[in-house]
Amino acid sequence: MSEQSDQAFSPTGGIQALDAVIIGAGFGGMYALHCLREQGLSARVYDDASSVGGTWSWNRYPGARVDFPGGPYYCYTFSEALVREWDWTETQPDQPSVLAYLNFVADKFDLRRDIQLQTRVTAAQYDESAQRWTVQTNRGERVSTQFLICAVGTLSAVNRPDIAGLDSFAGECFHTGQWPHEAVDFAGKRVGIIGTGSSGVQAIPVIARSAAHLTVFQRTPQYTIPAGNRPLDPDTVRHTREHWAQVRRQMIESPFGAPFVPSTRSALDDTPLQRQALYEKHWQKGGLGIAFDAYHDILFNQEANHTLAEFVRSKISQIVRDPGTARKLMPDYLIGTKRQILDSGYYETYNRDNVTLVDLREDPIETITPGGVRTARGEHPLDMLILATGYDAITGALQRLNPQGRDGVTLKQAWAERFSTYLGMAIRGFPNLFMIHGPETPSVLFNMPLGAELEAEWIRDCIGYLRAHRLGAIEPAAGVEAAWGQEVAQVASQTLFPLTESWYTGANIPGKHRQFAVHMGGPQYFKRLSDVAARAYEGFVLEPLPPPGTHRARDALSKSDAASR
Repeated sequence: MSEQSDQAFSPTGGIQALDAVIIGAGFGGMYALHCLREQGLSARVYDDASSVGGTWSWNRYPGARVDFPGGPYYCYTFSEALVREWDWTETQPDQPSVLAYLNFVADKFDLRRDIQLQTRVTAAQYDESAQRWTVQTNRGERVSTQFLICAVGTLSAVNRPDIAGLDSFAGECFHTGQWPHEAVDFAGKRVGIIGTGSSGVQAIPVIARSAAHLTVFQRTPQYTIPAGNRPLDPDTVRHTREHWAQVRRQMIESPFGAPFVPSTRSALDDTPLQRQALYEKHWQKGGLGIAFDAYHDILFNQEANHTLAEFVRSKISQIVRDPGTARKLMPDYLIGTKRQILDSGYYETYNRDNVTLVDLREDPIETITPGGVRTARGEHPLDMLILATGYDAITGALQRLNPQGRDGVTLKQAWAERFSTYLGMAIRGFPNLFMIHGPETPSVLFNMPLGAELEAEWIRDCIGYLRAHRLGAIEPAAGVEAAWGQEVAQVASQTLFPLTESWYTGANIPGKHRQFAVHMGGPQYFKRLSDVAARAYEGFVLEPLPPPGTHRARDALSKSDAASR
């Protein structure tokens, strides 16, 4: 893997000038850079990591894999040559494979020369008179840019739990979202893991195979489905490459960005025996098809949802030999309305003699001690503690950046009551700031690489429109954010998602206001983006460049000149 050098870093004490600053070197940020450079704009990507890859650079925990239909589908789609050139080997690629792919893309499209790693953006402030953002980094740089593109990731702001005594733990302690690059040795150790979300479910079977003992501290039991990871079928790969335009179109038109035609049947159309047979077929095959392709109404009809939930609960009872442990593992929410997890032997792991499950609903943690975790029923001695406690999802990274817009208003102030956006792409009071996978986009409930491409292309075209029409700034008009929020809520209300407390709604972060911040429209959402652009960016206020010779124009010019020196 090629790592970023320091050649791009040369602080002079002055201000550098760019057309665009992009924060984040994951799927979205890298493609945004490619798009803008193709249009002749000067742009730079900043990322705090030591490698490109975004979440795939940070999430190196054991067992990390793609939990979407992977292989030639969870990847960039804009280049048919790239699709033909990169050979995926598994249906659910692991973290090293995805990271190697993203490094390959960075090299193939010569992106590294405009990516600055191990650099964190610490401040961003909008200058109304200059119609530009001033960006500062932790390495002493100040950059003046017309456009600020936040590709900071939906799952990047690590949630470190507020548990009494956590800092007193004397053993090794790791968060799955900030896993070390060096190998972590579990052999002969008493390991504890807090959390059974996606990262916990993926890591637990791997850790259990080598740890002396693994104690799982479960906050919420999960429905998890076998990933069914296997080598990619060469015929599938060949067909995908030969019909790439058709496959890509099918993905764009799919509700979740998947390369499959969704079922038109209701779960209630079949008899119990027919449903059982279909669910069993999908269970044996593995993957998300059981939830999203078997029937069309699993996520829309509670009675239909109940049929699949009961099937998975019956599987838990069959797989887990100890009835008491099986009972603790039984979820009671609507299946699919939390992040749907794929696993590789998760439930089977609880049949091991060296694995203990602690249900924190019955036996809550009182404190973490230097030697382990003390719950209401006693202490669990540990040599290593793993925090699989997830993220301040969707909005957390943006709020931690906390840019300052018009009149000095910060994003935290603007979002004090709700996460208001227009199209999920822009925020009133923050001109020329764009988001990729922002709140109120499909983000985590759509094929994320594909969604990032479509959003980055919309941003590219919007900037092109502004430049072609000599416009200096763009931001949402008054009232459109409220209307957009109502539209997002209305679309979500047709599904079962808002009925469950989850990180989709902010429920995993104490004090975070509840809001279902995902647009469930899929293709409908991306068509809406296209329609807004076709109507000359309807719903936006477009601000002209200042006329030549005005005080404001001289102000902006002098700042631009200073930035160029």
